Amino acid sequence: MSEVTETEDQLIARHKKEQRDLIATITGMKKQATKSKKKEVMRKCQELDNTLQSRQKLELEQFRESSGGSKSQEQREEVVVTNDEDEFSPEKLLAQLELDSKNREQEEIPKKQQQPQQSQGECGKKKRNRQKERLAKRDAAIQQMKEEASKEASVQPDLRAIELANIAELCKAAKLREFDILPDGHCLFASISDQLKTRHNKDISVPVLRSKAADHIRKNPDTFAPFLFDEDKMEMRDIKSYTDEIENTALWGGDMEIMALSKEYNCPISVMMSGRATFRVNDEGENPELKLVYYKSSYGLGEHYNSLRDA
Repeated sequence: MSEVTETEDQLIARHKKEQRDLIATITGMKKQATKSKKKEVMRKCQELDNTLQSRQKLELEQFRESSGGSKSQEQREEVVVTNDEDEFSPEKLLAQLELDSKNREQEEIPKKQQQPQQSQGECGKKKRNRQKERLAKRDAAIQQMKEEASKEASVQPDLRAIELANIAELCKAAKLREFDILPDGHCLFASISDQLKTRHNKDISVPVLRSKAADHIRKNPDTFAPFLFDEDKMEMRDIKSYTDEIENTALWGGDMEIMALSKEYNCPISVMMSGRATFRVNDEGENPELKLVYYKSSYGLGEHYNSLRDA
């Protein structure tokens, strides 16, 4: 596997294609994002871009090391200059998409100032001409990327619209209506709090629910340990560390916390979702069922839970 299978030009071409693919993905994400999630979308875009840039930089360095550094310093500098001119990160492109006509007019000011003056020598004229060509090349590349990304995004399904329509139909069939919960990291616990008040006549706060869920998970490690595998680190996460986070931070809750609280309150909990069967736990619970709805695509990048009340 150590044998070089690409030329440097092929490697750079592949990198540019990866950048275009990422831009198309990010454009689709931005199209589906709500206004409240715009900053989160931009932050995630930057993370994706940073990851891609770091990997590509490492690949290029490893390639040059394995090829014995055969290019001259002058050639290497030319490659770096070319790459810097041609490369436009997804974050930069998204910023470009947000510019209004006033900003675009301001961008033209430096170009006008860069017109060659007859009082300066030929060397200066050539320098300005090259700069003008680079700016023109940059503008053309940006426009091409915008068009390609827009075309790819336009054919992607609107997952948010599909999800909202499906859940609206499910709620209508089940004679339920949604009660909106703030998407702040506490949405699962806030939804369960609303359900306990609505269906069990119990007023339980989010901090209390977090503590109860964490305590139940700690007391039943054999049941919950299999859910704590960390795919990033390829190891089991410490149950105490995890439950401390659940109890004391805004860490999102999920299936484990739903299972734990269904046992704590001796009731079934169901979670309606689009495109899949309703998720149910603790059917043997003796108290009234708590009913939630789960969104994957309708709240920007984040998953979200709402409470379901009777219509």
